[in-house]
Formats: sequence, structure tokens, C-alpha cells
Amino acid sequence: MDKRTFLKSLTVAGASLPLSLAALAEHTARYEGAPATNAVASESPANALAANEEFWTTIRAGYRLKPDYINLENGYYNILPEQTLEAFIRHVREVNYEGAYYMRTVQYERKKAAAARLAAIAGCSPDELIITRNTTESLDIIIGGYPWNPGDEAIMALQDYGAMLQMFRQVQRRHNIVCKTLSIPNHPKNDEELVTLYEQAITPRTKLLMLSHMVNITGQILPVRKIADMAHRHGVEVMVDGAHSFAQIRHNVPDLGCDYFGASLHKWLSVPLGAGILYVKKDLTNKIWPLLAEAENVQGIARLNHTGTLPVHTDLAINDAIDFYQALGPERKEQRLRYLQQHWTTQVRNIPGVIVNTPADPARSCAIANVGIKGMPPAQLATTLLEKYKIYTVAIDLPEGNVQGCRITPNVFNTPEEGDTLVTALKELAQKA
Repeated sequence: MDKRTFLKSLTVAGASLPLSLAALAEHTARYEGAPATNAVASESPANALAANEEFWTTIRAGYRLKPDYINLENGYYNILPEQTLEAFIRHVREVNYEGAYYMRTVQYERKKAAAARLAAIAGCSPDELIITRNTTESLDIIIGGYPWNPGDEAIMALQDYGAMLQMFRQVQRRHNIVCKTLSIPNHPKNDEELVTLYEQAITPRTKLLMLSHMVNITGQILPVRKIADMAHRHGVEVMVDGAHSFAQIRHNVPDLGCDYFGASLHKWLSVPLGAGILYVKKDLTNKIWPLLAEAENVQGIARLNHTGTLPVHTDLAINDAIDFYQALGPERKEQRLRYLQQHWTTQVRNIPGVIVNTPADPARSCAIANVGIKGMPPAQLATTLLEKYKIYTVAIDLPEGNVQGCRITPNVFNTPEEGDTLVTALKELAQKA
């Protein structure tokens, strides 16, 4: 069977059936080394493949997409490819079929095995990572369980995720700590500007610094390792929000130099809702108070993992999501996401009236970018994009943090043509601004 016939058969099948892992593996193998169909840097085969629309059309066919709008808000929840969704439904049936027998026998063993696979992706030891419900739970375990004393200081940014900022404010009221909040520039001159910004906030009373690996509202990737190394020189521990970096950009968590790291698996790993991860350096696990009490004989990171009865079928689906992620290829995915973002942002950065709140340097962002129209409130922009142009996104209105616009977040099923629709909309709206 030639490549075009194979592609056609997969696309037709994808309209009604999930793309199997075997078919996905064969599909990616057929395109290894294939030239890009558009001009794009080709430092690696994955980079060249980022613009090969023939390849990505078949990947798109593996998703059930709502035709009413272009979905450019995948940063909240990345919908599942159909094969992962079907596997998840099978797991729900399996657990329901076995009932209490499943819960009292293999539940914990299977969760531990899934956690080990996640640890391999994170590049850490299995005894440094647990499965939680989401990033908020992961990082709130650290914030709420940290051994605070009155007068201790914590550092964070206005652009960090709201749930964690709220948890810090609760701890401030409860333990009388000091929360020092800074503002991250949307377009830093260099890494050193950001390192200096955080360093200037540190005092001898600073205990914990929260840092977003990828800022959720703008997509900016921060130089975590440089900031963490600086903080450690001052005796300050570092907690990283990796909600958007895990499975979007390739990295090993220990290489970030952080002490704590949390992420949500329903975002870029495309796991069903209800799963996240928490990484804690091995020598710090007994320092943190658990969110919910565990038996006294449970030690290490497991002592932070007691939350009662959980939807264990989600834990099982983690394996299916990992299988898809690895079959597609982490590098292929990252390069495609970056390509889709750069495709539309490079077309609008110099248009009067269009404000891009994300760095232009491709190394400082990936899928996510934020764009605004001068004089147009973000909520109005989001409503106009949906009602007039059939583009679904989310409004971000943080004037004190200099971020006012809509977050644009494509997934691997999106196309450059959908990005062009956004570009057309932004050009028309800018002309009226």
C-alpha cells in the first residue's frame, strides 16, 4: 500500500473509529525523515514534520471535534483522542464489574505502576512522585503543609495561577506569614532580568518561592533552573507550577533544580479529568504535613497521597494517555505546537492595534500565546471571536499584571488554516480599534 492510500484509509477510519496505537506507530514511521511541506527549520526530523499537514491531518482524524467553533482553548482541558477515550470507558466498565474486589486487591498496585511511568516521563525516581487530582491539589499540599512560622516570607507573581495565590493568602491569615508578590514582564530582555527580579524580593526570612515553569495566561517559559539555583544560594526552597509544561515541552523535572513540582495530567498529557502529579525531592517528603492524615507507619512521599476513595479508572487511563503521547512522539508534539503558535503570532506582532503578550523568541514559549486588541476589553474580544468568527478562546483581564487579551491555545488537532482565521479576525478588529 502506498503512503497516500494508507493515509486515506486512516483518515476514513478515523471518522468512525479511534486510530489504534499500531496504526499511529506505522503512520509516524512512514513519515520519519519526510521533508516539510512548508518552509520550516529542520534541525531534527520532528521539526521538519511540524509543518507537514499531510501527517497531521491523520492525527486530527483521531479526535472527535465539535464543528460549531474552532477550539483554541485547549489550555484548560485537552480533549482526549478517541482511542484514549474508548480505553477510559472500558476501564470504567472494568472497575464497575469488579467492584469492591478491584478496590481491595489490585487498585494500589496499578496506581503505583502508573505513577512509575509518569516518573519516567518526569525523569525522576518513582519514590519522588505521586498521582494527585490536579495541579491545585499538588501545590496546595505544599503551601498548606509547609512548616510555616509567623513572619516567614513566600514569594510569588501576579501572573501565577489564582488557586495557588488564594492558598497563600489563606496561609497568610492562618500562620501570619508575609506574601511578597511581584510582576513578571511579558517581554524580558534576557534570563538575568528575571533572575534579578526574584532575587531582589528575597530576604533572610524568605522560605519558599513559587515559580511558573510556563505562565498559564501568556505561555512564557521562565528560566526555572537559573532562578532555582539563585534561590538555593540564599537558602530558599522553590516550588514550580508545571501545569502547562508537563507533556507540552520536553524536560526532566530534577534538571529544573526545584524542590517541589506539580502538574495536571488533563492538560497536555490528555488524561481524563481527575489526575495530576506531585514531585517532592526525596529528602523533603517528611517535612511537609499531609493534606489528609495518613497512617503513622506510612513514610516517604506516600504519606502525602492519602485522599480517600478515588475514581481509579482515571488512574488506569493514564497508561493509555502515555501510550498515545509516546507513539506520537514528545518532540514531534512539542515542535508541532510551537509551529502552530508561531504561525499565527508572527503574522500579527507588527500590526498596529494588536498586542501580543507573549515573547517572540520561540525558545520562550510553545503552544500558548496571549493576544489583545488596543482599547477592547478582553471579555468583549473573546465574545466577538466566538460570535462573529466562531473561534473559542478565553479572556484574560489582569491589568495590574499587564496581561489583557485572550489566551490562544491550540492542540495537535488544530491546523494553520484555523490560525489564519484568527489572524484575519485580529486584523479586522485592529482596523476598527
